[in-house]
Amino acid sequence: MRARLAVVFLLILAAGCSVNPVTGEREVVFVSEAQELQLGQENYVPSQQSQGGVYDVDPRLTTYVQRVGNRLAEHAARDLPYEFVVLNNSVPNAWALPGGKIAINRGLLTELNSEAELAAVLGHEIVHADARHSAQQMTRGMLSQVLVVATAVATSDSDYGDLAVGGASVGAQLITSRYGRQAELESDRYGMEYMSRAGYDPQGAVDLQETFVRLNEDRRSDWLSGLFASHPPSPERVEANRQTAASLPAGGRMGTDEFRLAMQRTMDTKPAYEVYDEGRQALADDNPEEALALANRAIDLFPDEAHFHALRGDVRLTEENYGWAVTNYTRAIERRDNFFYYYLQRGLAEREEGLTDAAVDDLERSIELLPTAPAHYALGRIAEDRGDIDTALAHYRVLINAGGEYGRVAAERSARLDLPRNPGAYLERRCSVDQSGTLIVAVLNRSQVSVANVTFVVSYTDSAGQAQSREMMMRGIIQPGQGGTISTGLGPFVGGSCPVRVVSANIVD
Repeated sequence: MRARLAVVFLLILAAGCSVNPVTGEREVVFVSEAQELQLGQENYVPSQQSQGGVYDVDPRLTTYVQRVGNRLAEHAARDLPYEFVVLNNSVPNAWALPGGKIAINRGLLTELNSEAELAAVLGHEIVHADARHSAQQMTRGMLSQVLVVATAVATSDSDYGDLAVGGASVGAQLITSRYGRQAELESDRYGMEYMSRAGYDPQGAVDLQETFVRLNEDRRSDWLSGLFASHPPSPERVEANRQTAASLPAGGRMGTDEFRLAMQRTMDTKPAYEVYDEGRQALADDNPEEALALANRAIDLFPDEAHFHALRGDVRLTEENYGWAVTNYTRAIERRDNFFYYYLQRGLAEREEGLTDAAVDDLERSIELLPTAPAHYALGRIAEDRGDIDTALAHYRVLINAGGEYGRVAAERSARLDLPRNPGAYLERRCSVDQSGTLIVAVLNRSQVSVANVTFVVSYTDSAGQAQSREMMMRGIIQPGQGGTISTGLGPFVGGSCPVRVVSANIVD
Protein backbone atom coordinates (compact mmCIF):
# COMPACT_ATOMS: atom_id res chain seq x y z
CA MET A 1 0.00 0.00 0.00
CA ARG A 2 2.76 2.46 0.92
CA ALA A 3 4.65 1.60 -2.26
CA ARG A 4 1.55 2.19 -4.37
CA LEU A 5 0.89 5.51 -2.62
CA ALA A 6 4.47 6.55 -3.24
CA VAL A 7 4.12 5.76 -6.94
CA VAL A 8 0.83 7.71 -7.16
CA PHE A 9 2.39 10.67 -5.40
CA LEU A 10 5.40 10.62 -7.75
CA LEU A 11 3.04 10.53 -10.72
CA ILE A 12 1.21 13.57 -9.33
CA LEU A 13 4.51 15.39 -8.95
CA ALA A 14 5.57 14.45 -12.46
CA ALA A 15 2.28 15.70 -13.91
CA GLY A 16 2.76 19.08 -12.22
CA CYS A 17 6.46 19.42 -12.90
CA SER A 18 7.38 22.40 -15.10
CA VAL A 19 10.25 24.78 -15.80
CA ASN A 20 10.19 28.23 -14.22
CA PRO A 21 10.16 30.51 -17.30
CA VAL A 22 12.32 33.11 -15.52
CA THR A 23 14.90 31.06 -13.62
CA GLY A 24 14.95 27.96 -15.80
CA GLU A 25 14.65 25.75 -12.74
CA ARG A 26 12.28 22.79 -12.57
CA GLU A 27 9.37 23.28 -10.19
CA VAL A 28 6.13 21.56 -9.27
CA VAL A 29 3.18 23.73 -10.36
CA PHE A 30 -0.33 22.30 -10.64
CA VAL A 31 -1.95 25.57 -11.83
CA SER A 32 -2.06 25.79 -15.61
CA GLU A 33 -1.30 28.97 -17.55
CA ALA A 34 -4.94 29.05 -18.69
CA GLN A 35 -6.02 29.01 -15.05
CA GLU A 36 -3.58 31.83 -14.25
CA LEU A 37 -4.96 33.96 -17.07
CA GLN A 38 -8.52 33.31 -15.96
CA LEU A 39 -7.75 34.15 -12.33
CA GLY A 40 -6.10 37.43 -13.29
CA GLN A 41 -8.81 38.44 -15.75
CA GLU A 42 -11.70 37.65 -13.41
CA ASN A 43 -10.19 39.32 -10.35
CA TYR A 44 -8.43 42.39 -11.75
CA VAL A 45 -11.39 44.80 -11.71
CA PRO A 46 -12.85 43.57 -8.38
CA SER A 47 -9.37 43.83 -6.85
CA GLN A 48 -9.09 47.42 -8.05
CA GLN A 49 -12.47 48.16 -6.47
CA SER A 50 -11.42 46.59 -3.18
CA GLN A 51 -8.25 48.72 -3.08
CA GLY A 52 -9.72 52.20 -3.56
CA GLY A 53 -10.65 52.19 -7.22
CA VAL A 54 -8.83 53.63 -10.21
CA TYR A 55 -6.93 56.88 -9.72
CA ASP A 56 -8.71 58.77 -12.49
CA VAL A 57 -8.07 62.42 -11.60
CA ASP A 58 -4.72 62.33 -13.43
CA PRO A 59 -5.12 60.11 -16.53
CA ARG A 60 -1.75 61.23 -17.91
CA LEU A 61 -0.02 59.64 -14.93
CA THR A 62 -1.70 56.30 -15.64
CA THR A 63 -0.64 56.54 -19.29
CA TYR A 64 2.93 57.23 -18.15
CA VAL A 65 2.96 54.24 -15.78
CA GLN A 66 1.52 52.01 -18.49
CA ARG A 67 4.23 53.11 -20.90
CA VAL A 68 6.98 52.27 -18.42
CA GLY A 69 5.35 48.94 -17.57
CA ASN A 70 4.91 47.94 -21.20
CA ARG A 71 8.54 48.83 -21.90
CA LEU A 72 9.61 46.41 -19.19
CA ALA A 73 7.11 43.71 -20.14
CA GLU A 74 8.69 43.48 -23.60
CA HIS A 75 11.65 41.80 -21.89
CA ALA A 76 9.64 39.35 -19.77
CA ALA A 77 10.08 35.64 -20.31
CA ARG A 78 6.40 35.06 -20.99
CA ASP A 79 4.13 36.85 -23.45
CA LEU A 80 1.35 37.59 -20.96
CA PRO A 81 -1.46 40.13 -21.49
CA TYR A 82 0.16 42.63 -19.11
CA GLU A 83 -1.95 45.50 -17.79
CA PHE A 84 -0.96 48.34 -15.46
CA VAL A 85 -3.23 50.57 -13.41
CA VAL A 86 -2.79 53.30 -10.76
CA LEU A 87 -5.08 52.98 -7.75
CA ASN A 88 -6.53 55.76 -5.62
CA ASN A 89 -4.98 54.51 -2.41
CA SER A 90 -2.53 56.27 -0.09
CA VAL A 91 -0.94 53.07 1.23
CA PRO A 92 2.46 52.61 -0.48
CA ASN A 93 1.83 49.31 -2.18
CA ALA A 94 1.94 47.50 -5.50
CA TRP A 95 0.71 44.03 -6.43
CA ALA A 96 0.47 41.57 -9.27
CA LEU A 97 -2.27 39.05 -10.00
CA PRO A 98 -1.58 35.90 -11.99
CA GLY A 99 -1.49 36.50 -15.71
CA GLY A 100 0.26 39.87 -15.56
CA LYS A 101 -2.43 42.12 -14.04
CA ILE A 102 -0.46 44.74 -12.09
CA ALA A 103 -1.43 47.72 -9.93
CA ILE A 104 0.51 50.45 -8.14
CA ASN A 105 -0.96 52.77 -5.54
CA ARG A 106 -0.87 56.54 -5.67
CA GLY A 107 0.70 56.38 -2.21
CA LEU A 108 3.73 54.48 -3.49
CA LEU A 109 4.22 56.72 -6.53
CA THR A 110 4.46 59.79 -4.32
CA GLU A 111 7.43 58.24 -2.50
CA LEU A 112 9.48 57.52 -5.65
CA ASN A 113 12.06 59.87 -7.14
CA SER A 114 12.71 58.70 -10.69
CA GLU A 115 11.42 56.68 -13.59
CA ALA A 116 14.13 54.12 -12.86
CA GLU A 117 12.71 53.61 -9.36
CA LEU A 118 9.25 53.20 -10.88
CA ALA A 119 10.73 50.67 -13.29
CA ALA A 120 12.24 48.83 -10.32
CA VAL A 121 8.81 48.51 -8.68
CA LEU A 122 7.03 47.45 -11.86
CA GLY A 123 9.84 45.09 -12.85
CA HIS A 124 9.60 43.45 -9.44
CA GLU A 125 5.85 42.89 -9.89
CA ILE A 126 6.27 41.70 -13.48
CA VAL A 127 8.61 38.96 -12.27
CA HIS A 128 6.04 37.83 -9.69
CA ALA A 129 3.64 37.22 -12.58
CA ASP A 130 6.29 36.05 -15.05
CA ALA A 131 7.84 33.48 -12.69
CA ARG A 132 4.41 32.16 -11.67
CA HIS A 133 4.91 32.94 -7.99
CA SER A 134 1.17 32.97 -7.27
CA ALA A 135 0.78 29.64 -9.05
CA GLN A 136 3.61 28.25 -6.93
CA GLN A 137 1.86 29.43 -3.77
CA MET A 138 -1.39 27.80 -4.81
CA THR A 139 0.46 24.61 -5.67
CA ARG A 140 2.09 24.52 -2.24
CA GLY A 141 -1.40 24.67 -0.75
CA MET A 142 -2.49 21.77 -2.94
CA LEU A 143 0.60 19.73 -2.09
CA SER A 144 -0.02 20.33 1.59
CA GLN A 145 -3.53 18.90 1.23
CA VAL A 146 -2.29 15.89 -0.77
CA LEU A 147 0.36 15.11 1.81
CA VAL A 148 -2.13 15.24 4.66
CA VAL A 149 -4.47 12.84 2.87
CA ALA A 150 -1.63 10.52 1.87
CA THR A 151 -0.32 10.40 5.43
CA ALA A 152 -3.78 9.67 6.81
CA VAL A 153 -4.29 6.78 4.38
CA ALA A 154 -0.78 5.39 4.73
CA THR A 155 -0.85 5.28 8.53
CA SER A 156 -4.31 3.80 8.91
CA ASP A 157 -5.94 0.50 7.91
CA SER A 158 -7.87 1.25 5.17
CA ASP A 159 -9.32 30.96 4.14
CA TYR A 160 -12.38 47.67 1.27
CA GLY A 161 -10.93 43.74 0.67
CA ASP A 162 -12.45 42.73 4.08
CA LEU A 163 -15.93 43.49 2.78
CA ALA A 164 -15.70 41.36 -0.35
CA VAL A 165 -17.60 38.08 -0.46
CA GLY A 166 -18.12 35.31 -2.96
CA GLY A 167 -15.80 35.16 -5.94
CA ALA A 168 -14.56 38.71 -5.27
CA SER A 169 -12.83 37.51 -2.12
CA VAL A 170 -10.47 35.38 -4.22
CA GLY A 171 -8.73 38.48 -5.58
CA ALA A 172 -8.40 39.90 -2.09
CA GLN A 173 -6.72 36.68 -0.95
CA LEU A 174 -4.33 36.74 -3.90
CA ILE A 175 -3.34 40.36 -3.19
CA THR A 176 -2.80 39.85 0.51
CA SER A 177 -1.00 36.54 0.18
CA ARG A 178 2.66 36.79 1.09
CA TYR A 179 5.40 35.54 -1.18
CA GLY A 180 8.29 33.68 0.37
CA ARG A 181 11.78 35.09 0.76
CA GLN A 182 13.04 33.23 -2.31
CA ALA A 183 10.27 34.64 -4.52
CA GLU A 184 11.00 38.19 -3.33
CA LEU A 185 14.72 37.83 -4.00
CA GLU A 186 13.96 36.42 -7.45
CA SER A 187 11.73 39.40 -8.18
CA ASP A 188 14.43 41.83 -7.03
CA ARG A 189 17.13 40.19 -9.12
CA TYR A 190 15.29 39.46 -12.35
CA GLY A 191 13.33 42.71 -12.13
CA MET A 192 16.68 44.50 -12.28
CA GLU A 193 17.64 42.43 -15.31
CA TYR A 194 14.40 43.47 -17.04
CA MET A 195 15.21 47.09 -16.14
CA SER A 196 18.65 46.84 -17.67
CA ARG A 197 17.35 45.24 -20.87
CA ALA A 198 14.73 47.98 -21.14
CA GLY A 199 17.46 50.62 -20.94
CA TYR A 200 17.06 51.68 -17.29
CA ASP A 201 19.92 52.18 -14.86
CA PRO A 202 19.66 49.31 -12.33
CA GLN A 203 21.02 51.74 -9.74
CA GLY A 204 17.38 52.86 -9.51
CA ALA A 205 16.56 49.59 -7.77
CA VAL A 206 19.38 50.17 -5.27
CA ASP A 207 18.15 53.73 -4.61
CA LEU A 208 14.65 52.39 -4.16
CA GLN A 209 15.68 49.83 -1.57
CA GLU A 210 17.74 52.44 0.31
CA THR A 211 14.67 54.68 0.46
CA PHE A 212 12.59 51.79 1.75
CA VAL A 213 15.14 50.97 4.45
CA ARG A 214 15.15 54.57 5.59
CA LEU A 215 11.37 54.72 5.75
CA ASN A 216 11.30 51.42 7.60
CA GLU A 217 13.80 52.73 10.14
CA ASP A 218 11.54 55.76 10.58
CA ARG A 219 8.88 53.21 11.54
CA ARG A 220 6.52 54.06 8.72
CA SER A 221 4.06 51.33 9.65
CA ASP A 222 2.06 51.81 6.46
CA TRP A 223 5.02 50.45 4.50
CA LEU A 224 4.99 47.24 6.46
CA SER A 225 1.23 46.89 5.92
CA GLY A 226 1.73 47.27 2.18
CA LEU A 227 4.60 46.40 -0.10
CA PHE A 228 6.93 44.73 2.40
CA ALA A 229 4.65 42.85 4.77
CA SER A 230 6.22 39.53 3.79
CA HIS A 231 9.84 40.59 3.22
CA PRO A 232 10.72 43.90 4.91
CA PRO A 233 13.47 46.09 3.46
CA SER A 234 16.88 45.49 4.99
CA PRO A 235 20.55 46.35 4.46
CA GLU A 236 21.04 42.78 3.24
CA ARG A 237 18.43 43.29 0.54
CA VAL A 238 20.11 46.56 -0.49
CA GLU A 239 23.45 44.78 -0.72
CA ALA A 240 21.92 42.04 -2.85
CA ASN A 241 20.64 44.69 -5.24
CA ARG A 242 24.09 46.33 -5.33
CA GLN A 243 25.67 43.02 -6.29
CA THR A 244 23.07 42.48 -9.01
CA ALA A 245 23.61 46.02 -10.34
CA ALA A 246 27.37 45.42 -10.46
CA SER A 247 26.79 42.36 -12.65
CA LEU A 248 24.72 44.34 -15.17
CA PRO A 249 25.86 46.87 -17.79
CA ALA A 250 26.58 50.22 -16.15
CA GLY A 251 24.53 53.31 -16.93
CA GLY A 252 21.09 53.66 -18.47
CA ARG A 253 18.01 55.82 -18.08
CA MET A 254 17.18 57.36 -14.68
CA GLY A 255 14.37 59.62 -15.94
CA THR A 256 14.27 61.89 -12.89
CA ASP A 257 12.93 64.95 -14.75
CA GLU A 258 10.42 62.89 -16.72
CA PHE A 259 9.10 61.32 -13.54
CA ARG A 260 8.73 64.67 -11.78
CA LEU A 261 6.83 66.07 -14.75
CA ALA A 262 4.49 63.07 -14.84
CA MET A 263 3.90 63.34 -11.08
CA GLN A 264 3.34 67.12 -10.96
CA ARG A 265 -0.47 67.10 -10.68
CA THR A 266 -0.45 64.24 -8.20
CA MET A 267 2.19 65.93 -6.04
CA ASP A 268 0.21 69.19 -6.17
CA THR A 269 -2.84 67.42 -4.75
CA LYS A 270 -0.92 65.30 -2.24
CA PRO A 271 -1.62 67.71 0.69
CA ALA A 272 -5.37 67.26 0.11
CA TYR A 273 -5.06 63.47 0.27
CA GLU A 274 -2.95 63.72 3.42
CA VAL A 275 -5.73 65.75 5.07
CA TYR A 276 -8.27 63.20 3.84
CA ASP A 277 -6.23 60.34 5.33
CA GLU A 278 -6.17 62.17 8.65
CA GLY A 279 -9.94 62.50 8.42
CA ARG A 280 -10.36 58.79 7.77
CA GLN A 281 -8.24 58.06 10.84
CA ALA A 282 -10.24 60.52 12.94
CA LEU A 283 -13.47 58.80 11.96
CA ALA A 284 -11.93 55.42 12.79
CA ASP A 285 -10.96 56.89 16.18
CA ASP A 286 -14.62 57.84 16.78
CA ASN A 287 -14.04 61.57 16.37
CA PRO A 288 -16.66 62.54 13.75
CA GLU A 289 -16.39 66.30 14.35
CA GLU A 290 -12.68 66.30 13.54
CA ALA A 291 -13.27 63.96 10.62
CA LEU A 292 -15.90 66.30 9.16
CA ALA A 293 -13.62 69.33 9.55
CA LEU A 294 -10.80 67.48 7.79
CA ALA A 295 -13.13 66.29 5.01
CA ASN A 296 -14.24 69.87 4.44
CA ARG A 297 -10.64 71.04 4.37
CA ALA A 298 -9.69 68.35 1.85
CA ILE A 299 -12.62 69.40 -0.35
CA ASP A 300 -11.50 73.03 -0.15
CA LEU A 301 -8.04 71.94 -1.33
CA PHE A 302 -9.30 69.65 -4.11
CA PRO A 303 -13.09 69.69 -4.64
CA ASP A 304 -13.01 67.24 -7.58
CA GLU A 305 -11.95 64.17 -5.55
CA ALA A 306 -14.99 61.96 -4.91
CA HIS A 307 -13.37 60.17 -1.93
CA PHE A 308 -13.44 63.43 0.04
CA HIS A 309 -17.20 63.83 -0.42
CA ALA A 310 -17.70 60.19 0.53
CA LEU A 311 -15.82 60.79 3.78
CA ARG A 312 -18.20 63.61 4.57
CA GLY A 313 -21.05 61.20 3.82
CA ASP A 314 -19.56 58.60 6.16
CA VAL A 315 -19.49 61.14 8.97
CA ARG A 316 -23.15 61.99 8.40
CA LEU A 317 -24.01 58.29 8.23
CA THR A 318 -22.39 57.59 11.61
CA GLU A 319 -24.24 60.59 13.05
CA GLU A 320 -27.50 59.17 11.64
CA ASN A 321 -27.96 62.27 9.49
CA TYR A 322 -29.10 60.12 6.60
CA GLY A 323 -30.48 62.83 4.34
CA TRP A 324 -27.20 64.72 4.26
CA ALA A 325 -25.32 61.45 3.87
CA VAL A 326 -27.33 60.68 0.72
CA THR A 327 -26.48 64.14 -0.61
CA ASN A 328 -22.76 63.67 0.06
CA TYR A 329 -22.61 60.25 -1.59
CA THR A 330 -24.52 61.64 -4.56
CA ARG A 331 -21.84 64.32 -4.92
CA ALA A 332 -19.21 61.59 -4.85
CA ILE A 333 -21.03 59.61 -7.54
CA GLU A 334 -21.31 62.73 -9.69
CA ARG A 335 -17.52 62.87 -9.67
CA ARG A 336 -16.85 59.14 -10.04
CA ASP A 337 -19.70 56.87 -11.02
CA ASN A 338 -17.86 53.56 -11.16
CA PHE A 339 -16.78 52.94 -7.56
CA PHE A 340 -18.74 50.44 -5.47
CA TYR A 341 -18.34 52.17 -2.11
CA TYR A 342 -20.33 55.28 -2.94
CA TYR A 343 -23.32 53.21 -4.09
CA LEU A 344 -23.04 50.89 -1.10
CA GLN A 345 -23.02 53.72 1.41
CA ARG A 346 -25.76 55.71 -0.35
CA GLY A 347 -27.89 52.57 -0.43
CA LEU A 348 -27.42 52.05 3.30
CA ALA A 349 -28.36 55.68 4.00
CA GLU A 350 -31.38 55.49 1.69
CA ARG A 351 -32.63 52.40 3.47
CA GLU A 352 -32.50 54.24 6.79
CA GLU A 353 -34.38 57.14 5.16
CA GLY A 354 -37.10 54.79 3.98
CA LEU A 355 -36.14 55.20 0.31
CA THR A 356 -36.33 51.46 -0.23
CA ASP A 357 -36.52 51.31 -4.02
CA ALA A 358 -33.57 53.69 -4.40
CA ALA A 359 -31.65 51.69 -1.80
CA VAL A 360 -32.17 48.45 -3.71
CA ASP A 361 -30.98 50.06 -6.94
CA ASP A 362 -27.81 51.41 -5.31
CA LEU A 363 -27.03 48.26 -3.35
CA GLU A 364 -27.44 46.09 -6.42
CA ARG A 365 -25.20 48.47 -8.41
CA SER A 366 -22.56 48.23 -5.69
CA ILE A 367 -22.67 44.42 -5.92
CA GLU A 368 -22.19 44.62 -9.69
CA LEU A 369 -18.94 46.52 -9.03
CA LEU A 370 -17.86 44.52 -5.96
CA PRO A 371 -19.96 41.99 -4.04
CA THR A 372 -19.78 42.87 -0.35
CA ALA A 373 -21.21 41.56 2.88
CA PRO A 374 -22.96 44.83 3.92
CA ALA A 375 -24.75 45.07 0.55
CA HIS A 376 -25.98 41.48 0.63
CA TYR A 377 -27.09 41.84 4.25
CA ALA A 378 -29.00 45.08 3.61
CA LEU A 379 -30.69 43.58 0.55
CA GLY A 380 -31.59 40.53 2.61
CA ARG A 381 -33.21 42.68 5.28
CA ILE A 382 -35.14 44.67 2.67
CA ALA A 383 -36.38 41.43 1.10
CA GLU A 384 -37.45 40.22 4.55
CA ASP A 385 -39.43 43.41 5.13
CA ARG A 386 -41.13 42.90 1.78
CA GLY A 387 -42.01 39.31 2.60
CA ASP A 388 -39.77 37.96 -0.17
CA ILE A 389 -38.28 35.13 1.85
CA ASP A 390 -36.56 33.35 -1.02
CA THR A 391 -34.66 36.49 -2.08
CA ALA A 392 -33.68 37.18 1.51
CA LEU A 393 -32.38 33.64 1.93
CA ALA A 394 -30.39 33.90 -1.31
CA HIS A 395 -28.55 36.98 0.00
CA TYR A 396 -28.00 35.41 3.40
CA ARG A 397 -26.66 32.26 1.80
CA VAL A 398 -23.83 34.28 0.23
CA LEU A 399 -22.90 35.59 3.67
CA ILE A 400 -23.12 32.19 5.34
CA ASN A 401 -20.72 30.76 2.78
CA ALA A 402 -18.32 33.67 3.39
CA GLY A 403 -18.32 33.18 7.17
CA GLY A 404 -17.34 35.86 9.68
CA GLU A 405 -19.69 38.00 11.76
CA TYR A 406 -22.00 38.75 8.84
CA GLY A 407 -22.16 35.03 8.16
CA ARG A 408 -23.11 34.29 11.75
CA VAL A 409 -25.90 36.89 11.79
CA ALA A 410 -27.12 35.75 8.37
CA ALA A 411 -27.25 32.15 9.58
CA GLU A 412 -29.46 33.20 12.49
CA ARG A 413 -31.80 35.24 10.29
CA SER A 414 -31.96 32.42 7.75
CA ALA A 415 -32.97 29.97 10.45
CA ARG A 416 -35.70 32.27 11.73
CA LEU A 417 -37.08 32.61 8.20
CA ASP A 418 -36.65 29.08 6.92
CA LEU A 419 -36.74 26.72 9.89
CA PRO A 420 -40.54 26.95 10.43
CA ARG A 421 -41.16 25.82 6.84
CA ASN A 422 -38.17 23.49 6.48
CA PRO A 423 -37.31 22.18 9.96
CA GLY A 424 -35.58 19.04 8.72
CA ALA A 425 -32.82 21.13 7.14
CA TYR A 426 -31.83 22.49 10.55
CA LEU A 427 -32.80 19.80 13.05
CA GLU A 428 -30.87 16.58 12.52
CA ARG A 429 -32.59 13.41 13.71
CA ARG A 430 -30.83 10.25 14.77
CA CYS A 431 -32.25 6.89 15.78
CA SER A 432 -31.10 4.18 18.13
CA VAL A 433 -32.67 1.42 20.19
CA ASP A 434 -32.39 0.61 23.86
CA GLN A 435 -31.78 -2.84 25.33
CA SER A 436 -35.41 -3.83 24.84
CA GLY A 437 -35.47 -2.68 21.19
CA THR A 438 -37.50 0.47 21.86
CA LEU A 439 -36.84 3.27 19.34
CA ILE A 440 -34.92 6.24 20.79
CA VAL A 441 -34.97 9.51 18.83
CA ALA A 442 -32.29 12.17 19.23
CA VAL A 443 -32.59 15.64 17.68
CA LEU A 444 -29.52 17.84 17.18
CA ASN A 445 -30.10 21.59 16.65
CA ARG A 446 -27.80 22.61 13.77
CA SER A 447 -29.27 26.11 13.51
CA GLN A 448 -28.26 29.41 15.13
CA VAL A 449 -31.51 29.76 17.10
CA SER A 450 -33.02 28.01 20.11
CA VAL A 451 -36.01 25.77 19.43
CA ALA A 452 -38.70 24.17 21.54
CA ASN A 453 -41.48 21.62 21.14
CA VAL A 454 -39.84 19.76 18.28
CA THR A 455 -42.50 17.65 16.62
CA PHE A 456 -41.65 14.58 14.56
CA VAL A 457 -43.43 11.70 12.90
CA VAL A 458 -42.36 8.08 13.26
CA SER A 459 -43.29 5.78 10.37
CA TYR A 460 -43.32 2.06 11.17
CA THR A 461 -45.02 -1.25 10.50
CA ASP A 462 -47.15 -2.68 13.27
CA SER A 463 -47.31 -6.29 14.35
CA ALA A 464 -50.05 -6.96 11.81
CA GLY A 465 -47.85 -5.77 8.98
CA GLN A 466 -49.78 -2.52 8.54
CA ALA A 467 -47.99 0.78 7.81
CA GLN A 468 -48.47 3.23 10.65
CA SER A 469 -47.28 6.68 11.63
CA ARG A 470 -47.29 8.43 14.96
CA GLU A 471 -46.67 12.13 15.71
CA MET A 472 -44.69 12.91 18.84
CA MET A 473 -43.31 16.03 20.49
CA MET A 474 -40.00 16.55 22.24
CA ARG A 475 -40.76 19.16 24.88
CA GLY A 476 -38.22 21.59 26.26
CA ILE A 477 -35.72 24.00 24.71
CA ILE A 478 -32.80 22.87 22.58
CA GLN A 479 -30.05 25.45 22.31
CA PRO A 480 -27.96 25.93 19.12
CA GLY A 481 -25.47 23.10 18.79
CA GLN A 482 -27.21 21.07 21.49
CA GLY A 483 -29.50 18.08 21.30
CA GLY A 484 -32.38 16.33 22.99
CA THR A 485 -33.44 12.68 23.30
CA ILE A 486 -36.79 10.96 23.74
CA SER A 487 -37.97 7.38 23.95
CA THR A 488 -40.84 6.72 21.55
CA GLY A 489 -42.14 3.65 23.39
CA LEU A 490 -42.31 1.93 20.01
CA GLY A 491 -40.59 -1.33 19.30
CA PRO A 492 -39.05 -3.64 18.99
CA PHE A 493 -37.01 -1.99 16.20
CA VAL A 494 -34.06 -3.50 14.45
CA GLY A 495 -31.17 -1.67 12.76
CA GLY A 496 -31.72 0.16 9.51
CA SER A 497 -32.76 3.59 8.33
CA CYS A 498 -34.10 6.13 10.79
CA PRO A 499 -37.91 6.16 10.25
CA VAL A 500 -38.33 9.68 11.67
CA ARG A 501 -39.26 12.98 9.99
CA VAL A 502 -39.11 16.33 11.82
CA VAL A 503 -42.24 18.28 10.91
CA SER A 504 -42.21 21.40 13.11
CA ALA A 505 -40.52 23.32 15.90
CA ASN A 506 -41.04 26.60 17.72
CA ILE A 507 -38.31 29.22 17.62
CA VAL A 508 -37.51 30.58 21.07
CA ASP A 509 -36.71 34.31 21.15
